[in-house]
Amino acid sequence: MKHNLIYVVIIAVVYFAFVIVFNTFSRSTYSQLEKRELAKFPEFEVEDLKSGEFTKSINTWFSDSEPYRDEFMAVSMEVKEALGIALTEDNVKFHAPTDNAPMDEEPTDEELEMNERNVGEYKNNITASENAKIANAGIIVVGKGEKTRALMAFQGRSTGGVKYAEAANEYKKVFGPGVNVYCMVIPTAVEFYCPDKAKSRSNGERPIINNIHEHLDKDVHAVDVYTVLGQHVEEDIYLRTDHHWAPLGAFYAAQEFARVAKVPFRPLSDYQRQVVHRYVGSMYGYSKDVSLKDNPEDFVYYLPQNVKYTTTYIDYEINEDYEVVAEGKPHTGIFFYKFNDGNGGAYCTFMGGDTRITKVVTDTKNKRRVLILKDSFGNALPGYLFYSFEEVHVVDFRYFTKNMQEYVRENKITDILFAHNIFNAYSPSICRRFVRFLNQKGGNFAPRTAPEEKDSAAQVVEPVVGAPHDAVAPSDSVSDKHTQDAELLPESSIPEEKADSGAVAPPHSL
Repeated sequence: MKHNLIYVVIIAVVYFAFVIVFNTFSRSTYSQLEKRELAKFPEFEVEDLKSGEFTKSINTWFSDSEPYRDEFMAVSMEVKEALGIALTEDNVKFHAPTDNAPMDEEPTDEELEMNERNVGEYKNNITASENAKIANAGIIVVGKGEKTRALMAFQGRSTGGVKYAEAANEYKKVFGPGVNVYCMVIPTAVEFYCPDKAKSRSNGERPIINNIHEHLDKDVHAVDVYTVLGQHVEEDIYLRTDHHWAPLGAFYAAQEFARVAKVPFRPLSDYQRQVVHRYVGSMYGYSKDVSLKDNPEDFVYYLPQNVKYTTTYIDYEINEDYEVVAEGKPHTGIFFYKFNDGNGGAYCTFMGGDTRITKVVTDTKNKRRVLILKDSFGNALPGYLFYSFEEVHVVDFRYFTKNMQEYVRENKITDILFAHNIFNAYSPSICRRFVRFLNQKGGNFAPRTAPEEKDSAAQVVEPVVGAPHDAVAPSDSVSDKHTQDAELLPESSIPEEKADSGAVAPPHSL
């Protein structure tokens, strides 16, 4: 009887402790672990009250914004790991929307044959025989210890990606012989490191890349980085704990682009190697698998040496729906940001994020000016092209409000590179944006839907060399905010750059 009373008292204390925490402590607004903004308390509308949507939204807000959300989730993952609890294959879900074909359809015989025929020239000698577990959201987790790697399953069909080719073709038609157009489709890590036992969970990417290349007009240049990356799979060309490729993979891709574009390119020995130790990227939050957090990696990137360049930014202000609401004035800044060891925002090393237009003027004089149309995978490419072009312009497909024809003409662009990972290259809706850029009226902005002061990361900051600086790590799927431990690289490391006089820490990157 005494033991029962003790048990009841303990349960009651724990219960009331949780009641106090969840009802009186400040509620969470952003999850670093899940890389997203948490639900906000809904605005009252009579119609929503009548329909029940208002109370439903309150329930969502209450459960989604619990105090110490990340801490509770981390403890939960630690407990599951200790008990050996893992999600089974029955929990696999694929969240990337596609417009080409339903994901529950079985592949045709022709598609299966194409998959077999176009597997690529590489051979997976690293993880082929590994066991794999299917984590949250269809993430495949491979290996143990320092070899733990998370892979994002891909389920596109081999007949997809045509709109990406059509967008590149349209740019060539509009800009004519005076502008070279290139098409780069970046495969993801699952294509090279998926174990044999888990291959049924992810479709091949090579057939889609081939299909895109086959639909390019003859005067649009395909940049086959798949083959190049396949030749280096035993090197650290993809991050283990993040969904992006590693800067080394981007180096090999940039080298292939320079070869196709017939511009100079420098070997890796002409760069200064930099390392952020104990890096844990986006896949920890996506997979909810603690083994990734327990096995961080080195984030290695490379600074170009003996080349002078000046970086100019035009920053976009965005609302809570990640729509552009205003455009800042051009200002000079730095291209490379430095993050302290252990910071999850290290992929934001390049340009500090996505919500800006970047223009880099170099001392390379060959009358070649490249415009890179990219997603966040493309962020790692420009820094390798400072020896190759006298100007490098960078535009993210999510944040561009100008007229593309005017931009190309005013900046005397000679080369346009489409550079996107296969998830975005596969999406027709994304590809249609590129075509819309050609004729859209510049300066059309969405209305502000949230007060500016609610998002401190969207404000202009005045960083000092060596001082803390807000930054955001780019992500292809969700918001990712890292506002601590980022620093500007010391001027001695990049003497050609001036200290940033007003860099913006972008609040959202996909």
